[in-house]
Amino acid sequence: MTTTKGFSPEVLRLDPQCEADRICARIRELMRNQVKRGGVVVALSGGIDSSVTAALSVRALGRERVIALEMPERHSARETLALSGKVAGALGIATIVEDISGILQSVGFYEKYDNAVRMVVPEYGDGWASKIVISGVASQPRFTSFYLVTQNAQQVQSTVRLPLQPYLEIVAATNFKQRIRKMLEYYHADRLNYAVAGTPNRLEYDQGFFVKLGDGAADIKPIAHLYKSQVYQLAEFLGIPEEIRSRKPTTDTYSLAQGQDEFYFSLPYQMMDLCLYARNNNVTAESTAAVLGLEPQQVRMVFRDIDTKRKTTRYLHLPPLLVEEVEWE
Repeated sequence: MTTTKGFSPEVLRLDPQCEADRICARIRELMRNQVKRGGVVVALSGGIDSSVTAALSVRALGRERVIALEMPERHSARETLALSGKVAGALGIATIVEDISGILQSVGFYEKYDNAVRMVVPEYGDGWASKIVISGVASQPRFTSFYLVTQNAQQVQSTVRLPLQPYLEIVAATNFKQRIRKMLEYYHADRLNYAVAGTPNRLEYDQGFFVKLGDGAADIKPIAHLYKSQVYQLAEFLGIPEEIRSRKPTTDTYSLAQGQDEFYFSLPYQMMDLCLYARNNNVTAESTAAVLGLEPQQVRMVFRDIDTKRKTTRYLHLPPLLVEEVEWE
């Protein structure tokens, strides 16, 4: 077992130029030898991960071979388009804006979502907003619970425990957003003979924080090996605007603002990165707790949550399963 000696936030420190050069060389190699497409499409959300993915793609392939796709909808944060546009402008890449509200309306997303919320808050209606939050694993170690936060037209918020079926209905509805966005990414990639670049970082990829055949689908995933703390280090090196680098990570999925640590991860990303690193490198809960300022029991519960998410989201990583292998020359 690794002990406290040698374990600190510095274990995630990168040489940004060396890492950027390594990633870019790999992007070029994959595009040339395996993907064999002329460029990449990147869905820009105004967040750190998509911004860094776009910047690395530009550094690897040139700005003329990278297209940024911006896909807001009715529930998107007001600043989303401004931030993604700022990134595209800083990188000098062309953008395409596809407002997906109409598509979501046509498949019944907004109605399905509202009906699911009304299963627990019957009065939910026009002028209301909502989000799902999760109980903190470190503070409530025995189990994880989901809660629905609603805000009425008078801006009054309330929180209610979310039973399993309404939770599943709400998540199933919101997954429309990621799958519709990916459909449009591949439309533009196909017409340009480009590939789709995915944007998950290591924390999201490892813990299954993506939608199968939605934001989980891509031809290349340039930052899936990087902890989120490392993505921020690269962002500074690559010149991502400070406004994006200082923004709290959000899901930008629900009509109420929602941080990733509210919905999925049990701790803020800086602490989750270190817990995941510790779990991957046999660092004890005691050593991890000493660095993070937590109790060992709290860290053990985070470790257990990491293991549980790996098991329960394993199917997200699986390709379609065959009864028997189909071989070809």
